Amino acid sequence: MKIRLLVFLLLLSLGGFAQQQDKVENIILISIDGLRWQEVFKGADSLLIENKKFWVDTEAERREKLMPFFWNTIASKGQLYGNRALGNKVDVKNEYWFSYPGRSETLCGYYDPKVNSNEYPNNPNENVLEFFNKHQDYHGKVVTFASWDALGRILNRDRNGMLVNLPGEDVLDKNNSEAQHLINELQHLIPDHFHECRPDELTFMMTKAYIQNHHPKVVHIDFGDTDNYGHSGEYAKYLSAANRIDKMISNLWNTLQNDPFYKDKTAILVYPDHGRGTGDKWTDHGTGAPHSNETWLVALGPGIPTLGEVAVEGQIYQDQIAQTAAHLLGMTFKANHPVGASIESVYVAK
Repeated sequence: MKIRLLVFLLLLSLGGFAQQQDKVENIILISIDGLRWQEVFKGADSLLIENKKFWVDTEAERREKLMPFFWNTIASKGQLYGNRALGNKVDVKNEYWFSYPGRSETLCGYYDPKVNSNEYPNNPNENVLEFFNKHQDYHGKVVTFASWDALGRILNRDRNGMLVNLPGEDVLDKNNSEAQHLINELQHLIPDHFHECRPDELTFMMTKAYIQNHHPKVVHIDFGDTDNYGHSGEYAKYLSAANRIDKMISNLWNTLQNDPFYKDKTAILVYPDHGRGTGDKWTDHGTGAPHSNETWLVALGPGIPTLGEVAVEGQIYQDQIAQTAAHLLGMTFKANHPVGASIESVYVAK
């Protein structure tokens, strides 16, 4: 009887340990502006490609060449939604199909038809980041680093006082690391990139330096180069920007996994704010560019079942991402507006 009791207690403790190992304590939300599902799931477009840097014969090889972290690490350990060729769909719910409304829908978990312009003022809708910031375990540990200055209005930092670092702004903290001081200086020395934007690489390095020094629990990174190069019609640079972002996410994941504060306790969700048109409309988005409502989502981290490329028919909307992030942290996101349902397959094993 004593042996049976000891075995039972051992199994119980191992089960509790496994549960503890799967607990998500931190989350990273990453937006990639205007990156199409076509490139994520098919690689370089044969009708648009200008050189052979990202070209190989099959779609499977092309997508892996373009985004190796997505198709090696995430495909083997996480989830990828949005390959419409397999009937798996992700879409924005908003009817505008461009940047401010797309980001607002995603982060607020809500499509507000009044949010209809990239010049829209401070967002009246509460977002999931400020919801986290109100929680005693997360207060002051929620940060955003963005390549586009509209994120200050989208997240309404004037209302909530969160750290939302925008192009041209230094990270001001008496405990800054030397790396943070150097990156602060660097952003004032580099050439102009795109209007109201800074290079994604600089946004990433500012984020990484902050993570290593301050260990925030919720990090939101907003990349913009893919959309900027898309609008300028430079497909080769658009592809290169996507490839560099994949490398930066890989670098970030390795950084997290080598830091005891984050290792095996941190989930990552990656998504765009909208899609793009096809053919000669690929440079644009919005209602004048059909199919730019089509998006995608990837997820990686503890407690996230390994599904790889989700090949079953289904429909996800961008307004579900905010509640999914909250549920990963064991919370239910409530706001001054309705909130989309979470995506249960992200955190519930079938």
